[in-house]
Amino acid sequence: MHVSRAVLLGAVLLVAVGIGPWLARTSVRLATRDDAATSSAARTTVTTVVFAGLLAGAVSLTGLRPATVALAWAAGAAVVLAVVDLACHRLPDRVTYPAAAVCTLALVADAAVLGAWGALVRAVAAAATTFLIAAGVRSTAPDALGFGDVKLLGLLGLLLGWAGWGVLLAGVFLGLCTGALAFLGLLAGRRAGWRTALPFGPPLLIGAVLALVLAGPTSLG
Repeated sequence: MHVSRAVLLGAVLLVAVGIGPWLARTSVRLATRDDAATSSAARTTVTTVVFAGLLAGAVSLTGLRPATVALAWAAGAAVVLAVVDLACHRLPDRVTYPAAAVCTLALVADAAVLGAWGALVRAVAAAATTFLIAAGVRSTAPDALGFGDVKLLGLLGLLLGWAGWGVLLAGVFLGLCTGALAFLGLLAGRRAGWRTALPFGPPLLIGAVLALVLAGPTSLG
């Protein structure tokens, strides 16, 4: 079904405006562990704008298909996870587990509707491989990765693996580079020391987004 670009972008804007404030409140409440906490107007605006950008990117990459639901849900989860990890170095299971379940179901539906079974098998294999490698790193060097990072890498393995093994490798590499650059920037500004623990979730998420953008729609599914 063909839908004009203007209609799609209008729908994205409406969804972002409707869900963005809820994502902002959820981020604050998970970070503070206070179910009554509220989000400032500035935080709500930034969250909504970022979510709108990610959602527009998801629709631009996939068009309208079941897999779009996976990327759209992951976009909302990414916003919340990044904010919480930056605030308190946690990646809540309350966000990661539902995202993994919804993304898996959406990709299964995509394979059933469009016959993209090869992409689905690759996605599952990539998720398992990424999770196991990350778990192995954590078991040998607990200070290198938190278990929340391990689970996030499994989720990113699913999504990036669906797009291709090369996209997955690029996403992990770009995530590592983003984290290294952020650390060096903080170090240069004397806002961190060599032993300072920095959240790894946001760089991983940024790397995943960059990898998908660089891959473009032709590589997906």
